[in-house]
Amino acid sequence: MISYVTLGVNDLTAAKAFYSQLLGDLGSKSLLDMGRIAFFGKNLAQPMLAVCEPFNGQPANPGNGNMVSFQPGSKEKVDALYHKAIALGASCDGAPGQRIENTFYGAYVKDDDGNKLCFCHFG
Repeated sequence: MISYVTLGVNDLTAAKAFYSQLLGDLGSKSLLDMGRIAFFGKNLAQPMLAVCEPFNGQPANPGNGNMVSFQPGSKEKVDALYHKAIALGASCDGAPGQRIENTFYGAYVKDDDGNKLCFCHFG
């Protein structure tokens, strides 16, 4: 149902490096690079993440309440992605942990542009 999610960034080169390294462990790769926007995913038929410089030329800024969540497949993989994101320069916005008993395990970070990411596992 979802084609892609876009995050506005101020340094496209840095954002492409960050997301390429971070999401590579999930089988994601750069699929399209069109100058001011780049798409990451497994293939063009599955949901993708795009990073872009805003079309209007104004500085990118994150929306309050906006977040992109990734489900890597296990609590251990949530932890691994969280620590990798921190190592790549993201800031902690909620350390890995059980959020809803026996239902939801999550970790939260913000990228250099303040975009909030979640890594989660249900079950």
